[in-house]
Amino acid sequence: MTLQWTAVAFFLYAEIVLNLILCIPFISAHRWHLVFHWRIWSWLSPYWNKFFFAMIMALVVLFCDAIREVQKYSGPEPMHDAQANPNLYDHVHMKLFRAQRNLYICGFSLFLWLVMRRIVTLQNQIAETSVNTAGLQAQMDNAFKTAEKHQEDNQILKTVRISRGCIQDFQEVSSMLAQIL
Repeated sequence: MTLQWTAVAFFLYAEIVLNLILCIPFISAHRWHLVFHWRIWSWLSPYWNKFFFAMIMALVVLFCDAIREVQKYSGPEPMHDAQANPNLYDHVHMKLFRAQRNLYICGFSLFLWLVMRRIVTLQNQIAETSVNTAGLQAQMDNAFKTAEKHQEDNQILKTVRISRGCIQDFQEVSSMLAQIL
């Protein structure tokens, strides 16, 4: 394997490990949010998008190169020359195998790079949503307590009004009785 394909393979292995670590269920999204807000990430964040797109471009170029190699060795032309010489036939199949291997390594690496970016984005969104939910829950509890207090005050006012109304009704009835007698 050449140096570029060895680098892509190690990059793929590193991506697999990082994706598995990001998907560990007992590490909460809030903890990942705290990790992603360390000072080192804020220092690297201006370069992150440039690095992300540079890696995508490099992987796309290598992917296109791997497709070209697969097409080069899978066409009828190399096989036609290889039928005359059995060793050449094995050599062409070996080259085809390597080209296909490189295609799969580069394709999976490109796919996992995009998946890793999405996982990090979702982890941050989940953490921010949980923080917002906690804040909204606190506001809802305060509003509920205030509503209960206002309801109690309203009940007290109703009872006072009813009792005042009864006193006024009693005074009206007694004044009517006094007029009649």
